[in-house]
Amino acid sequence: MPSASNTAPAQKKTSLTRVAAASSIGTTIEWYDFFIYGTAAALVFPTLFFPEQSAATATLSSFATFAVAFFARPVGAAVFGHFGDRIGRKRTLVWTLMIMGVATVFIGLLPGYETGAFGAFENGIGILAPTLLVACRFFQGFAVGGEWAGATLLTAEYAPEGKRGLMAMWPQLGVAFAFFLSSGTFLIFALVAGNDAGTDSAFMQYGWRVPFLLSAVLVLIGLWIRVSVEETPVFKKDRDIAAKTTGPKTLPFADAIRHQWKEILIAGGALTSLFSLFYMGTSFFTSYGASLGHTRPFMLAMGMVAAVVFGGAIALSAMYSDRIGRKKVIGTSVALAIVWALVVFPVLDMGSTFSFALALFVTLIIFGIAYGPAGALLPELFQARYRYTGAGLGYNLAGILGGALPPLAAAAMAAAGNTLGIGIMLSLLSAMSMMCVLAMSESSKNKVLADVEGTDSTIATEVP
Repeated sequence: MPSASNTAPAQKKTSLTRVAAASSIGTTIEWYDFFIYGTAAALVFPTLFFPEQSAATATLSSFATFAVAFFARPVGAAVFGHFGDRIGRKRTLVWTLMIMGVATVFIGLLPGYETGAFGAFENGIGILAPTLLVACRFFQGFAVGGEWAGATLLTAEYAPEGKRGLMAMWPQLGVAFAFFLSSGTFLIFALVAGNDAGTDSAFMQYGWRVPFLLSAVLVLIGLWIRVSVEETPVFKKDRDIAAKTTGPKTLPFADAIRHQWKEILIAGGALTSLFSLFYMGTSFFTSYGASLGHTRPFMLAMGMVAAVVFGGAIALSAMYSDRIGRKKVIGTSVALAIVWALVVFPVLDMGSTFSFALALFVTLIIFGIAYGPAGALLPELFQARYRYTGAGLGYNLAGILGGALPPLAAAAMAAAGNTLGIGIMLSLLSAMSMMCVLAMSESSKNKVLADVEGTDSTIATEVP
């Protein structure tokens, strides 16, 4: 008969596997929904929702709707962060997943400006079409604003000592899984429905809608996995202590701003570089590649390969950060980005398929080097009572600085033929990130995540 000491490790392994799956499947689904919007913003929406504008202006308008979500993300971070710090990580994450899924399915059902959906609204619905698109996009960003922090906390607060980077890698890998799925889904339906970009093509009429509608199936799978996970032991301990504390209750958002505003600003600034590289690589490069004459199937296929490549970079950098620290790994990425940003568009402008693939792969590898440790970095910077809120605010501040504004500015500069300006902009953002990285303390040296009311208390992070 096996002893208790022999059976405990098996129980722990199973529990941690479930936690990893729940965090990864959730971020995969949320980012799948996010990425199919970015792909559609580059390939479909300029024609479908802004047909009366010139090609350059329509692309700019399309990326403006893409940017809306980034300004909604801090709102979601504050709202869901409040509930995540009060009622729990798990329950809050269920709501973020549901809201994202509903908003994404609605986008797939929207009629266009002049063309209806599935035969309905035969003549389209005019200006109401882009208005509804913006509303759906806002709710996508609102949900993602609360998703990432909760998913990373779920793994980081369960992680055994010395393995936090490894565990927090799983929600980060959801981005790579999602980019592979979104590119692959669009590729399949582009091949089946045809590569014609005209408004009367099968792809433009209904093919682009299928990836959005498939989100409903993915959300159901994600909810089934996510509800099976117990609340983190760190949060349970924090709530037990808070319940015994007398005095007025404060808001997590107010506490995070009051006590750790420097950490929020430094984290947001340090991660700006990775966001600028990622959204340029996954969204803007698709639009720019089309202007260089690359076909839609080619760019989508390259997106699938790139997802595998930067997924590997995420995994390796996350695990390595447990050995040498988060700061050194992220600093390496930012240093590479400062230089690479100045040469990426000259490489793209060579116009060959090889140069496009090279620019895409290198850009996303540099992103992956920084993104891997970020899942452990942000939870380590904040105290337990407002960790969900603080991590979410720092992450989504970086999303605005690096993910919302650069693609929008890049679209305008590309239309004017100023690709050198795009490279300089990205390099300056990375230089700003480097200053924040240098100002950052090494978070991996903080071995305890369960600090409550400013006092450290060692809490076992193993699954009970």
